[in-house]
Amino acid sequence: MTQDQPANLEAGVPPEENRGFFGHPRGLATLFGTEMWERFSFYGMRALLVLYLATPTADGGLGYSAITATGIYAVYNSLVYLLALPGGWIADRLWGARRTVGVAAAIIMIGHFLLAVPVTATFFVGLVFIAVGSGLLKANISTMVGQLYHDPRDPRRDGGFTIFYMGINIGAFAAPYAIGTLGQNVNFHAGFGLAGFGMLLGLGWYLWGGRHLSPESSLVPSPLSAEEKRAILRKIGIGVAVVVVFYLIVVLTGAWTLNWATVPLTVIGLVFPAWTLYRIRADRELSGDERKKMTGYIWFFVAAAVFWMIYDQGGSTLNLFANDRTNTSIAGWHFPSSWFQSVNPLYIIILAPVFASMWQALARRGKEPTTTVKFAMGLLLVGVSFVVFYCALAVLSEGEKASPLWLAAIFLIQTIGELCLSPVGLSVTTKLAPEKYASQMMGVWFLAVTAGDCVTSLATTFGANLNSRPVVLVEAVAALVAGVAFLGARRRIAPLLGNVR
Repeated sequence: MTQDQPANLEAGVPPEENRGFFGHPRGLATLFGTEMWERFSFYGMRALLVLYLATPTADGGLGYSAITATGIYAVYNSLVYLLALPGGWIADRLWGARRTVGVAAAIIMIGHFLLAVPVTATFFVGLVFIAVGSGLLKANISTMVGQLYHDPRDPRRDGGFTIFYMGINIGAFAAPYAIGTLGQNVNFHAGFGLAGFGMLLGLGWYLWGGRHLSPESSLVPSPLSAEEKRAILRKIGIGVAVVVVFYLIVVLTGAWTLNWATVPLTVIGLVFPAWTLYRIRADRELSGDERKKMTGYIWFFVAAAVFWMIYDQGGSTLNLFANDRTNTSIAGWHFPSSWFQSVNPLYIIILAPVFASMWQALARRGKEPTTTVKFAMGLLLVGVSFVVFYCALAVLSEGEKASPLWLAAIFLIQTIGELCLSPVGLSVTTKLAPEKYASQMMGVWFLAVTAGDCVTSLATTFGANLNSRPVVLVEAVAALVAGVAFLGARRRIAPLLGNVR
């Protein structure tokens, strides 16, 4: 114990002033509220985007086929998470996490307001703004949650991430009711505008509560020198010029199709995560223990990619299934199909405290499952969810509408799997992260989502109908096999994690 370290902290008990938000640091309330409003805007997009893309132009949409709409959604979603890594790099090298999150919130807000303009070109520019802003925000706000717990032995850490995860899902729960209803019953652009207003509230909350955040969040861990900044700007300028010239040639020669945008992004989304993991693992500045932990982390990364490949289809494949093939009337009362997007967040709100208490109770008895076992459970459950989806497709006759209970069951199983994997994944990333890559490692975690979504996009590029029984069955079997394999490898993984369970 250092001389200035309180005795009660050594015992694992946080000081009184660090327990102002349900026993957690007050800064958790600031980050909780900011992420809640950011998720309100983002999940409003999740509820509307694929529907807007697939709705005929005569009805206010863009008129793409279901396969194309699913592919665009997957690429957009993968780009959001792909840009989380540069977002972490910007915090580590240029601005610090606190400033980066503030700038990100403003960019996301502008992006949503651009989507509110009923012009197709403006719409896609708005998508780019949201992707860039989300990339800046996602990795850093999660890192800032970890920075609130200064003692690595603080037993509240996993619970803090679970509470933070509830903030995500409160915003996600409200979004389909507000944004989805406005978008489907009035017009899509009005819904996108409401999402922008939500992000405005989130930015205001963040600026007001910033005084409660950890001072560490304002630091730039590894600032760039002036020469490094100039070199990077030159490289960015050259790269942008090459891309602009290339696509200008494609357009002028009449070769342009949507695949010229989606396929390169899909390939980048698959290659870049693998290259990033290799680069960090091979960094000679890391200690032997840090490299060993990175080797262990790769196992979790691959498992998470398989999980998100299926889970993220809730906003695309299952969203279209809800809109086109599910009964949305109860006793003659019709409700918008986007409301189904609130089912998963509702389950999270109900079950997250249960799981947090359950893990703590099991930990006190020395019976809490290891991180590896929790990940395997998540994979198995997401596989089972698509077995249920396959059954729903199998029993439907031509033109028949499915009962809403099918989607309720699918989302329930996925939610339980998510609670086994996602908050635990956020936590284990902060625990295994090399000090040099503190913020960037949270971006690496989100690259698992990118990889999973890019597999989905690649499938649609080759014409796969993700709402067909054969494709759904293949995905279900892949997740189940991965879950069993991960569970079987737990004794091989454990020695790589050091003191992390």
